[in-house]
Amino acid sequence: MTLWLALVSAAATAWFAVLIGRHRFWWPGPWLAEGDRPPARDAQWPTIVAIVPARDEAAVLSTTLPTLAAQDYPGHLEIVVVDDESSDGTFEEARRLLAETLNSNQAGRRSWRVLRGEPTAPGWAGKVWALEQGRRAARDATWLWLTDADITHHPATLRYLVSKAETDRRDLVSVMAVLRARTLWEKLIVPAFVYFFALLYPFRRVASGKVGAAAGGCILVKVAFLEKIGGLASIATATIDDLALAGAVRKAGGRCWLGFHEGVRSVREYSRLSALWSMISRSAFTQLRHSWLALAGVVTALALMFAVPPAALTAGAINGDSRVAVIGALTWGSSSASLVPLLRRVFGLSFGWSVLLPVVGLLYAAMTVSSAWSATSGRPIPWRGRPVSVATRHIKKPRLIVPSSRDRLR
Repeated sequence: MTLWLALVSAAATAWFAVLIGRHRFWWPGPWLAEGDRPPARDAQWPTIVAIVPARDEAAVLSTTLPTLAAQDYPGHLEIVVVDDESSDGTFEEARRLLAETLNSNQAGRRSWRVLRGEPTAPGWAGKVWALEQGRRAARDATWLWLTDADITHHPATLRYLVSKAETDRRDLVSVMAVLRARTLWEKLIVPAFVYFFALLYPFRRVASGKVGAAAGGCILVKVAFLEKIGGLASIATATIDDLALAGAVRKAGGRCWLGFHEGVRSVREYSRLSALWSMISRSAFTQLRHSWLALAGVVTALALMFAVPPAALTAGAINGDSRVAVIGALTWGSSSASLVPLLRRVFGLSFGWSVLLPVVGLLYAAMTVSSAWSATSGRPIPWRGRPVSVATRHIKKPRLIVPSSRDRLR
């Protein structure tokens, strides 16, 4: 049992280092609006343009778009929806909903446009290209609010975002949306997705300025600073566009903030494992910078930290080695307990799901290997009806494209 003792001791040491040394990533926070004091309603509020890239989102727009229109933001807000080559009537549905919800009662403070997106330009990733078209349509904006079509917002969301950015002198403010966790697979995998994201990019470390990170479902970015980094063209090829944008902002000396807000929620449904698998594996190997050495390290670490503790508990119990069994049990229990705050505070789920963290950790290892295999074989991963290649390849610098003179608002 000497080998088991060495392995489980290594796992326990690794978990101790992670739980103590990663800025309390396991405790949800900071929270938007906590401690913030929004300016009075009669204060000068900057002009905001919300850009919503939408690809085959007709089914969810009736739930999400009205929450943008219902923002109690005192300043001017323009909503720009970019139909990203949809085939389900997204363009028509967006126009209908915005026409119905943005009425004369909000005259002078609200405006909207729905654009028919151009085919993805050479050298651009699909979503970034859709955002770029929305950016080009934005006029006189001080801030751009980048939000996904599947996200619902509390009426005060924008007011709090702007307050955080202006009073705290941030150049980018982002909120991790509360992802849907209702089906079996969602409850098992989604909380761990946020857990691992926070482990890699501790939210409090982002707030301290030591790392740049953002969550793509809700980002407020200063237009002047976006121009300083070269606009969205600077991240044109990015598969992980949110992290790329935040990283570029921080690299240029900007200040980012990333946190939670209970009023920002995703309605995207992941009823099958395959959907979650595609969502995670499409960017996993990219996150490792296509490094096979990094892949080997990550898979080894995941196996050590998630497979060894329960296996050691079992082996120790069978072979009568109490030291191995106790260390395995304590390590498994401690790691599982670290997921409980996120389960309870953010997702409202039972703490019992935390016991399955080892299973989820090994699933994530398999998804990461799957992502690497797709890169090796050149097999694209389907995502939102569009194949996403994770292969390492040289991509030409995006060319600047002059917007078409024909009307895109038809």
